[in-house]
This record gives sequence, C-alpha cells and structure tokens, in this order.
Amino acid sequence: MSEIIKTENAAKPLGAYPHARRVGDLLFLSGIGPRNAKDNSIPGLEIDADGNILKYDIEAECHAVFANVKSVLEASGSSWNKIVDVTVFLTDMKNDFPVYNKIYGDYFKDVEACRTTVEVKSLPTPIAIELKVIATI
Repeated sequence: MSEIIKTENAAKPLGAYPHARRVGDLLFLSGIGPRNAKDNSIPGLEIDADGNILKYDIEAECHAVFANVKSVLEASGSSWNKIVDVTVFLTDMKNDFPVYNKIYGDYFKDVEACRTTVEVKSLPTPIAIELKVIATI
C-alpha cells in the first residue's frame, strides 16, 4: 500500500514531489523548511535586492519548520509522537546548532526519535534549516 500526501497547511513543495508518502505503516516526509504555508515567507528573514541574506532568525525558523512538519504529520494521519527518525540540515552549524539543539530538545524530549544533523552549504531557498522525517502511522 502506498499513498501520496499533500496539504495546504504546510509550505508548498518547490518541485515535483509530495509532502509525504505513506508506505505500509511508515510515513516518509519530503524535506521541509520553515516557509509559511499562506504566503511563502520565511520568518525573521531579511534579504537584499539581489536575494542575499542580510539577517535571519534561527529560533523563528526552528519553530516554523517544526510547525510545518506537524501539519504534514497530521494531514497524513500520524502525529508528532510517532516520529522515529529525523535528519536535520543546517546552513551554519557553528552558530546555529546551540539554538537549534535547545529548541529541538524542547519539542522532542518525549519523542526520542533518532537524529542526524548535518551542515550544508545552502538550501534551495534562503532558509537556514530543513528537516527530513520518517514516522509511523
């Protein structure tokens, strides 16, 4: 059994992929960032006329990305406490990891999902964090 999941309650995918795909009792979320579902804005982001990042707020982005993940989970018939694995992509490990790690701990203290955090040079939009999640249904 396989099912494609799309929702209006999370940021729209930037390409030809769904928010999630259910296969049996497993749910695989596509990478998702902190973009707002309603207007595609990125909380705390300031960019110049050329699209260069002037300032961003990793705390605001963390809360927004977790909200997007929660929306996709719920649209899929799953929930936050059913997350089993999280891959986190940060664009600035040195400066952002301490803030992200504290906020992550608040959200995931009772979940105990496996986690991998990696630094990447950039992400497809001017975001500082993206999550890739696997959950159960």
